[in-house]
Amino acid sequence: MAGGFAVEAKVAGGGERREFKGKITWYVWLCGIIAATSGLMFGYDVGISGGVTAMDGFLIKFFPSVYARKHRARENNYCKFDDQRLQLFTSSLYLAALAASFAASRLCTRLGRRRTMQLASVFFLGGTALCAGAANLAMLIVGRICLGVGVGFGNQAAPLFLSEIAPAHIRGALNILFQLDVTIGILIANVVNYFTSSAHPSTGWRYSLGGAGVPAAVLFLGSLVITETPTSLVERGRRDAGRATLERIRGTRDVGDELDEIARACEAAAALSAEESAYRRLRRRESRPPLVIAVAMQVFQQFTGINAIMFYAPVLFQTMGFKSNGSLLSAVVTGGVNVVSTLVSIVAVDKIGRRRLLLQACGQMLIAQTAVGAIMWEHVKANGNPGEKWAVAIVVLICVYVSSFAWSWGPLGWLIPSETFPLATRTTGFSFAVSSNMLFTFLIAQAFLSMMCRMKAFIFFFFAIWIVIMAAFVFWLLPETKGVPIDEMVDTVWRRHWFWKRFFADAGDGRIGNC
Repeated sequence: MAGGFAVEAKVAGGGERREFKGKITWYVWLCGIIAATSGLMFGYDVGISGGVTAMDGFLIKFFPSVYARKHRARENNYCKFDDQRLQLFTSSLYLAALAASFAASRLCTRLGRRRTMQLASVFFLGGTALCAGAANLAMLIVGRICLGVGVGFGNQAAPLFLSEIAPAHIRGALNILFQLDVTIGILIANVVNYFTSSAHPSTGWRYSLGGAGVPAAVLFLGSLVITETPTSLVERGRRDAGRATLERIRGTRDVGDELDEIARACEAAAALSAEESAYRRLRRRESRPPLVIAVAMQVFQQFTGINAIMFYAPVLFQTMGFKSNGSLLSAVVTGGVNVVSTLVSIVAVDKIGRRRLLLQACGQMLIAQTAVGAIMWEHVKANGNPGEKWAVAIVVLICVYVSSFAWSWGPLGWLIPSETFPLATRTTGFSFAVSSNMLFTFLIAQAFLSMMCRMKAFIFFFFAIWIVIMAAFVFWLLPETKGVPIDEMVDTVWRRHWFWKRFFADAGDGRIGNC
């Protein structure tokens, strides 16, 4: 697959323009597809956790008290699965990923993005073996921690890799391959859970957890044949290798302008590194705009409530009155909607833009969350089922909600932070984005079942309020980054934004602008 393109890039300071020439090569897509497999690992785990925690065989072995409550005739529907240890099974991974993301920042700089993804796959394979073969809860949690390290490394390295190899005008589409693989992983996990729970009632959870090794193996083997990013190679003093890689992924030898731009960014970043660490630079006034946006996008992504639904979809559907297999099948349906809707984002993000997708989705998610909350308040009582008509309506509304998230806050939550930091603070700044995501994923995963027990239907209104706050943030404070070369963000985006430009008033010679 190849096609010509020419990217116009503004020279720092405005005015004159130059072109970065090349083709959309099959190799850049191959590298993108393999790197995005890191998202497949992440998505598989997100999807598998909720299904496994709803399986009787898993509960009997590790959480017998929860199993007893689940099958108690008059147990409160909203509180069947309210158990801190059960929630720790899901959330422990994200606490480990939070810590690992900071180490991954240094690894991305010193070893490169590709090597960091390899390490991610190794940890994920180890964690998979421990979880699938777990003989007790301690072994299960240690396995989850290993998986968390893999997720932390992979979620740090893969979006950076994708943003750095992509031509500016398809950067959004290529980067969203990561989120597409997350959704595919969730769907595959839901399908696996559905079949393993039926075919192997007592040990199906082992097959489900063991399946996580497949995407990890694909990433490990694939990372042996893809290249490192030109930016990472030049950053580590390998300019000739960086040029050769740039020629290969662009399909032309005429890469001098783009290579010079990368080299200038690396030289400026190195000069700043000699003066102060990346962590200290992030504390500077001119570093605040991308840092605030990056962290806010991750916090808001979690407070849409998406992971509460994706982690615990089977559990949630059982609360709404579906039987065990019916709840797993409903999770498969929502997973399919998630995948298809993410494809919409790949097509639309570089045409419509980031802000419009986010704002449209806020409106759609708000309507869906409010409607689900209203139906559950009226028809899903502490004891008893809502009836088939209302249960189906809830599934349809959740699909409406999931579809809007899948073409907006899901992929753009990773894309925007990966493209807005200058090189001098890119890996460190993005580590704050990843760690923020993992922290709030951990909090939601650890608290959701308890929140549902206490708040009941009002939990959906809780997330709806956050969606209103998110929409206001996007409307007033999020700049559009569509089509802007990754190393020109400061001068083209931040210095021109009505609010964020004030943070650059005292930026001096503006070295951080293109570093």
